[in-house]
Amino acid sequence: EEVQGSKLGNKRVRIVRENNPAFQHITRGVLEATPATEQPDGGALAHVGYGIKWALIGHPIPSTQDAQERLTKFKALAVLSSDAISSVAYATEAILVNLIAAGSQHLSVAFPISLVIIALMAIVGISYRQTIPAYPNGGGSYIVASSNLGMWPGLVAAAALLIDYVLNVAVSVAAGVHNLVALFSGLSHYVVLIDILLVIFITVVNLRGIRESGTFFAIPTHFFIVTAFIMIIVGVIKAFVVGHQPLIGHFAYAQELEPLSFFLILRAFATGCSAMTGVEAISNGVPAFKKPEARNAKITLTWMMGILMALFFGITVLTMTFHVAPNSSGSPTLIALVAQQVFTGPLVFMYPVFLIATLGILTLSAETSYSDFPRLASLLARDRFLPSQFALRGERLAFSVGIVCLALLAILLLVVFGGDTNKLINLFAIGVFISFTLSQCGMVMHWWRLRGQNRHWSYSMAINGVGALTTALVALIVSTTKFVEGAWIVLLMIPLLVFLFHGIHSHYRHFEAAKTTDIPANPQKIRHRLIVPISHLDRAAIQSIAYARSISPEVTAVHVSLNDEESQQIQDSWNTWQHEHLSEEEATHLLIIESPYRALLNPLLAYIDTLQKRHPGDTITVILPEFVVAHWWEYFLHNQVALRLKARLFFRPGIVVANVPQHLMDRPLKKKALYG
Repeated sequence: EEVQGSKLGNKRVRIVRENNPAFQHITRGVLEATPATEQPDGGALAHVGYGIKWALIGHPIPSTQDAQERLTKFKALAVLSSDAISSVAYATEAILVNLIAAGSQHLSVAFPISLVIIALMAIVGISYRQTIPAYPNGGGSYIVASSNLGMWPGLVAAAALLIDYVLNVAVSVAAGVHNLVALFSGLSHYVVLIDILLVIFITVVNLRGIRESGTFFAIPTHFFIVTAFIMIIVGVIKAFVVGHQPLIGHFAYAQELEPLSFFLILRAFATGCSAMTGVEAISNGVPAFKKPEARNAKITLTWMMGILMALFFGITVLTMTFHVAPNSSGSPTLIALVAQQVFTGPLVFMYPVFLIATLGILTLSAETSYSDFPRLASLLARDRFLPSQFALRGERLAFSVGIVCLALLAILLLVVFGGDTNKLINLFAIGVFISFTLSQCGMVMHWWRLRGQNRHWSYSMAINGVGALTTALVALIVSTTKFVEGAWIVLLMIPLLVFLFHGIHSHYRHFEAAKTTDIPANPQKIRHRLIVPISHLDRAAIQSIAYARSISPEVTAVHVSLNDEESQQIQDSWNTWQHEHLSEEEATHLLIIESPYRALLNPLLAYIDTLQKRHPGDTITVILPEFVVAHWWEYFLHNQVALRLKARLFFRPGIVVANVPQHLMDRPLKKKALYG
């Protein structure tokens, strides 16, 4: 601005900068949006809405802070291992629930079954330690299978994992609430409602970003690990040092409903394999770690497998020695009954503490799914197998669409199955073992291709080969033994999801090939022909015609007449206006279409189609005068013909539609416009 000096003729120029500019200059032709662009620009209601949003999920985080949002090993153990570690709270019970059908005398079979599962954990853990350095950018089953086995196996692995992630949220939350009911029995009538509220709570925390959710969920996960080890240590001392109890105690009598068969043992084993869910999460989430990502992920995976095997073995030993049988009603849970046996006397205060810790880990173990489901969905969206919205990061650098989608699907499952853990767990673990198998098979192919470059290829391939054979066998057992009990739903959903992925991919391929128009790429070759629908020759119509005339002299104002008097009136108005404002060389004219059936849109659309056929080389643009009222409720007082016309023209290729909005604000509408 110019500032007048103290003497006559003195002037000086100074630059006045905005206090909160919307953009800052980076380099020639490049601007960067500042936080000012994220401020609400509406009225008081908009400010309130933004205030609630920011209070729930926080203020937007710039992309430059992505590295600061990554996880340390301590936080990653909580976020990415909570699913696997939490499964020890119900895996032993899942085995016993099946074995008890053969009577209490056969419950001891759970111990050798648990040893087999622990051996399986070790095999899978070692196999995934191979995957992390081979795929340091995230070696999930989808990436590994797609890279080495092809598109279809990759999609099968992705579908199986997505289903398993949704089931994990539902099972974890349901199991956590059942432990809460064991502590507060009066809540038993509100199980589903509490389930839904917990899912919403976890969703909101995850929308705040991976670092904040990791900080929040680290405490409950590590608290459970500490209290569970305390229970195991105290229980072992109490049983074997003080009480000299046998490893396998004498269980209370339970009626034999069916003989102990090989099929029953396989069914118990398959259900107990739910302890394996979530093992692949660290391999999937390598990019979420702080640098060096692969090394930190490998260390965290080792920690997780060690903790998982130790807790599962310890809880199974305590269950056997204290001869704790599962409750037929499912409440209190088996782990609550074990804690009740261990924490007696001076340590009785630890019983409710442990139950609260179990509730925390079970409920928040869904965090593994919240971390990996959106990431996997973003990879599928990147490869055009899911809608592109899943690939976009939200304001807090989280994949918000995937997080919300996961929450809605989990809530649907909880409502449909009434929050019953036993019903949900029958669908569990199938998808994860299918993805395990495909991932390990992919790694076998990976090492085979590197046989000339890596001298340890045969050793690595042998490890992943054993993992592939083992997990394939378990996947077959789980699918067979649980088929009637609900596994058929998962086995049906996987191919349906795969074909859905393929359908979405086909759409995007067609979209890329067909997203062309008839408009020439060279602006000199574009021949404009403009149409301006009008109801009256009012100010809005005149402004729209003026805008059209600025583009091309080939302008046709079209009026759809419903009666002769209206036609004559607009014709007279046009003649007067034309005489005053249009030159003789301009090709702007009025066309009146009489509509004996009182239709507005169909005659106008028919004229546009006819014009397009008669002038195939021209670019037809429809200019729509449109009123914008000040209040939302005022839209109901207008016929919204412009909106309906835009919707109809949207599906006509080669037609350009432009709006000339007339903002009324609080001014009264003096003349009625047809397209207002």
